[in-house]
Amino acid sequence: MTTENIFPVIKKFLYSDHEIFLRELVSNAVDATQKIKTLATFGDFKGELGELDVRVKIDKEAGTLTISDRGIGMTAEDLDKYINQIAFSGAEEFLEKYKDTANSIIGHFGLGFYSAFMVAKKVEINTLSYKEDAKPVKWTCDGSPEYSMEEGSRSDRGTDIVLYIDDDDKQFLEQSTIDGLLKKYCRFLPVPVISGKVQEWKDGKMQDTDKDNVINSSEPQWMKKPSDLTKDDYLKFYRELYPGQDDPMFWIHLNVDYPFTLTGILFFPKIHNNFELTKNRIQLYCNQVYVTDSVEGVVPEFMMLLQGVIDSPDIPLNVSRSYLQSDTAVKKISTYITKKVASRLEELFKADRADYESKWDDIKIFIEYGMLTDDKFRDAAMKFVLLKDTEGKYYTLDEYRALVEPEQTDKDGNVIYLYSTNPVEQYTYINAANSKGYNVLLMDGQLDNHFIGLLEQQIEKTQCVRVDSDVVDNLIRKDVTRNVDLTPLQRNILTTEFRSQVPAVEKTNFLVEFEALSPTALPIVITQNEYMRRMKDMAAMQPGMSFYGELPDSYNLVVNTEHPLIMQIRDEAQKAVGAEVEPLANEIDEKNKQASDIRSAAKDGKLSAEEEKQVSDLEKAVSELREKQDKIVTDYAATCPQVKQLIDLALLGNGLLKGASLNDFISRSISLMK
Repeated sequence: MTTENIFPVIKKFLYSDHEIFLRELVSNAVDATQKIKTLATFGDFKGELGELDVRVKIDKEAGTLTISDRGIGMTAEDLDKYINQIAFSGAEEFLEKYKDTANSIIGHFGLGFYSAFMVAKKVEINTLSYKEDAKPVKWTCDGSPEYSMEEGSRSDRGTDIVLYIDDDDKQFLEQSTIDGLLKKYCRFLPVPVISGKVQEWKDGKMQDTDKDNVINSSEPQWMKKPSDLTKDDYLKFYRELYPGQDDPMFWIHLNVDYPFTLTGILFFPKIHNNFELTKNRIQLYCNQVYVTDSVEGVVPEFMMLLQGVIDSPDIPLNVSRSYLQSDTAVKKISTYITKKVASRLEELFKADRADYESKWDDIKIFIEYGMLTDDKFRDAAMKFVLLKDTEGKYYTLDEYRALVEPEQTDKDGNVIYLYSTNPVEQYTYINAANSKGYNVLLMDGQLDNHFIGLLEQQIEKTQCVRVDSDVVDNLIRKDVTRNVDLTPLQRNILTTEFRSQVPAVEKTNFLVEFEALSPTALPIVITQNEYMRRMKDMAAMQPGMSFYGELPDSYNLVVNTEHPLIMQIRDEAQKAVGAEVEPLANEIDEKNKQASDIRSAAKDGKLSAEEEKQVSDLEKAVSELREKQDKIVTDYAATCPQVKQLIDLALLGNGLLKGASLNDFISRSISLMK
């Protein structure tokens, strides 16, 4: 025997979570119990099976935790083969041999028993084999290189594993702790697991009854055939897994035996907070033994929105995240689950479209997330993803294309998908679009900003445009354009007049533009550039795009030059300040021309010192003239409440009028009504 053994290695390296020992020992006990049942079935064991269960017992006074079974038991030879030869073969040699699979040593090589030494200062095995003439054996080890084997006292077949719990791990002598761990890891095992007694309230406190506390009374419904389960069976099982939650919308029963073995049930929960990407919703089992709820790698990322159970013996029992992601079998399982979920969704869509549409608002984020992150799912989902318009009607991608293509194709042959992110705030724009015969999609989900980009990529000759990104006549640009009928002087005066009356909005810029819209359209429309708005929206969700997030919001204040009120404002302004402004404007033009001529005449584009001074003096004069011109128009605009009122109405309609500006608007509105 060497001077080193494997127990310190087990304790230090193989498991990060000490509680795993209980899963390993109970699983071994269940395996031993299943084996005796199998031997009896085939006639290789002819004795009485009797009560077949696994019992977990705490003795606080002795400081022991005991796991007992009535399975096949072990002989002295079995103990020597499965315990001694491995455990005392040398820690360094062992680690070197299995270094490439360090994360799965126990799961792959049957070393679960040794996890006991993570929490125990001494371990005893009391066992009696089912074989005829077998003798009971007692094995004892304190985790040192020394162990003892002697004749035991057990009188019936099976095994007791007695753990003398370390002083640092006394929590494992608490009944509530052990029951909690057993419910976590062993609630669906096929052999009854008994821990303590059922308690009831008596004489002012909880007291034990004579009834055994069976941990795994729940049936693993995923092990049954779908045809043997009713809707109520699935719902009951879901409520056991996730008590207190709303019932799921529907579920998918997984059942495959080639090229790997996989069973499970995945539930589609209702998502209340729009985007609840919460990990640890899906529980991973291996032969009904709970493994983990960190299933990244087993299922695609987008399926983290689902809940339920996956069970596969092809996944090692104690796997780490990195091991899961690199395992070939796990990748095949992930691919299969993706395909199965897509197939089930398409089946639901075809079987009852009305019911599918009624669930769409709840499952939309899941499907969009899947399409954005998984190419194979995206390709499959193109058949059953739906678009919803502002009137609450649903369309497939093909149906919507056919609906809008006749009216919403621009001069370059692109089909424009108009959309709204807030039908209440953008009501005016939606109404204007509907009046022109356009349909508007509702894209108010947290992922929709990304999803419209996906639509543009996947559907040829498609552009998505938010309904408030431009005036309605420019949303879908046709060949017909209307020229703005303003003289340079009128444009100059109106630009300053309107720009000077826009209230200050924090981190927001406004650019005054002029469009010749319909006389019945609004006098002023506020729009926001589609590209910049998308970039800012994405910056709010994605790290690495903070540059766009820091930029101020930029809006266009579009003045409708064909509206009677704007025409009136234009004429009155020219009459009031035109005579003062026009000479200044002419002088500005003349000085700009002089500066341009000097630059053009310079040799090799380089100005002499004298020429630079001339240009500088001209630019300074232009700046002074502009200031004088702007002051004349700004002072006049301040006397025109109509201009301020129109601007504030437009801002109010877009939720941009707040604080003192809103208060001023209300006071002015009352004054104008007198």
